[in-house]
Amino acid sequence: MAVIGGSDTSGNGLELAEEVGAEIAKHGHVLVCGGLGGVMEAACKGAKRHGGITVGILPTESKMHANPFVDIAIPTGMGYLRNFLVARGGDAVIAIAGSAGTLSEMAIAWFSDRPLIALVESGGWAKKLAGQKIDHRRSDSVYPAQSAEEAVQAAVESLESG
Repeated sequence: MAVIGGSDTSGNGLELAEEVGAEIAKHGHVLVCGGLGGVMEAACKGAKRHGGITVGILPTESKMHANPFVDIAIPTGMGYLRNFLVARGGDAVIAIAGSAGTLSEMAIAWFSDRPLIALVESGGWAKKLAGQKIDHRRSDSVYPAQSAEEAVQAAVESLESG
């Protein structure tokens, strides 16, 4: 499962990200993210706390830029182009807070037909797009999750159904 969100997110967004990471690990899924700080680091920390596996798809050319909770660091040297790999790297995508980079990943997940879940209380683009139908390509909308547990459960159910 991919977790997307800002590297500069703070407060509630980080707490929610850590909870999402923990829930992903509890369900036995691998966590894929951008591998840097903020939401990405918090989610990886939560996953590792529960024995999960984490993959960081880095925008830089060096594994040294990965946060300390990344198990498998993939340095791409692609900058923001790596957002495409992150959004498509998970069978489902959970958005937490976020700015323009997260917005791009949400759009990629949408047109790639990935289940897209947004944590409403985290703010940012996740809050703005929660419950919204982004465009005509799909009949569903961005799933508006109220908690980390609900977000991961919605992702798991979407994968099981289809």
